[in-house]
Amino acid sequence: MTSVVNGLAAIANLIGHDHPKSQADKMDVPRSWMPLLGALLGSGAVGLVAGFAVPLLGVAAAIGLVLYFLGALWVHLRVGDYQLGAWAVFFCLPAATLVLNLAHHGAW
Repeated sequence: MTSVVNGLAAIANLIGHDHPKSQADKMDVPRSWMPLLGALLGSGAVGLVAGFAVPLLGVAAAIGLVLYFLGALWVHLRVGDYQLGAWAVFFCLPAATLVLNLAHHGAW
């Protein structure tokens, strides 16, 4: 589920869908960053799937997505946007995936 959600978000950023563009405007993020942000989300989604074959890749992808969404939180707070419902979903999915990956592979 985490991979699908982030993969769809990546596609929306990469194709220039209106919603990510309006969010970028609201958060005072340059639209020129949208392809890079989409590529980061897409890399995380692919890395999570690759983690089924190479568990360390899944852990690294989950860490990357958690860091990505911590950065997104900072951007929201920087502009005074405290409507964080969607952010919480996007953050909790990779955070839960990371915890499950670490628990499953005995890293704890």
